[in-house]
Amino acid sequence: MKISKKDFDQMKKKYDDEIRKGGKGQGPSRNVDNQTNWIFFDRKTIEELLQKTDPDKGGIRIYFTEYTEETAQQLYPNNPQDYVGRLNLVISPANEEGTTLTYAGEEEEYYNRGTSCPPKCE
Repeated sequence: MKISKKDFDQMKKKYDDEIRKGGKGQGPSRNVDNQTNWIFFDRKTIEELLQKTDPDKGGIRIYFTEYTEETAQQLYPNNPQDYVGRLNLVISPANEEGTTLTYAGEEEEYYNRGTSCPPKCE
């Protein structure tokens, strides 16, 4: 599922301010003590991203982020409290140009909504 740059920026900032600095993810009324164990992205999403990249130099850039109250409510309206403060991955198609990565298009696109454990650990 594609997300906006605004949502990505909010999620990246929350991660940078909390987890990246060695703290715990913070939910609306608690710290996240049982943090994300794994995240699954389906083949369709991965192939869609790879189709946007150069066949020889393309790949997927993976960002560590954290769900904010706003993004959790937007993406998981039935149970946002299960996601706020939880470590997340946002993926983006990219091309390798020497030692740098470039957008695979006119501007960077962000995708989210992989299945994460917890809360879904089937």
